[in-house]
Amino acid sequence: MPFTSPADPTRNPGSWGPARALPRPENRPAPGEVAVWLLRIPPAVAAAEEAAGVLDERERERAARFRHATLRERYVASHVGLRTLLGGYLGTDPAAVEFARETCGMPDCDKPHGRPALAGDPTLAFSLSHAGDAALYAVAGVTVGADIEGREPRRAGTRLTGLIGQLHPGERAAIDALPEELREEAFLSCWVRKEAFLKGIGTGLPGGLRTHYVGLAEGLAPADAPPGPDGWTLADVDAPPGYHAAVAVRGDRAPVVTVGGLLLG
Repeated sequence: MPFTSPADPTRNPGSWGPARALPRPENRPAPGEVAVWLLRIPPAVAAAEEAAGVLDERERERAARFRHATLRERYVASHVGLRTLLGGYLGTDPAAVEFARETCGMPDCDKPHGRPALAGDPTLAFSLSHAGDAALYAVAGVTVGADIEGREPRRAGTRLTGLIGQLHPGERAAIDALPEELREEAFLSCWVRKEAFLKGIGTGLPGGLRTHYVGLAEGLAPADAPPGPDGWTLADVDAPPGYHAAVAVRGDRAPVVTVGGLLLG
């Protein structure tokens, strides 16, 4: 397997999660748990390229369509990492992991372009997100969505106002009530929760940025903030500097979220 958990903690800064050994079948998340893994992509690129043979034909075709080398490297590394993790949980070769698509979560759409899933194994759910140099994986025994986003220093002024305007009215009001210097952070904390939830319900962004209220991260949300979507729980993830991340989990109880880092061995 291309990814390992090094014994030397200096190779894996704490901001990327404590280094963990690759999972085994007995490490499947228990009920109420979500295992989150963070991969710092640049150090993983060379090994991921060597292991790219584990990707299936569809993944290889998609990788080949990227014209920018960096984008292709990020895609290959994040997907080799996904196969490596799932192969560990399943106790199988990463190349043998088979993916399927669930039915779309949009109303009146029965086409198979919803959540990615494991073919033939509904007992292990996963979600992948990547942004910049980071890839984030969430694995659980119930439906889960995950998102990670990086801060953009150039995001300011009218552009940020326009992005905030795409959110639910309650979220916009909560962000507007904060001091100006906190609004970008609040927006990002809301955005990752929103994307994680929309991934979880199988719609992606077309499911409605304004439709669903997910709120802001703890410490930024107002004390009287309403609850999130029925039947779902949102959890903020301790992300590396420069990033925000969150997971959305089907269920009414707050999950126990463990975060671990992956580095190239």
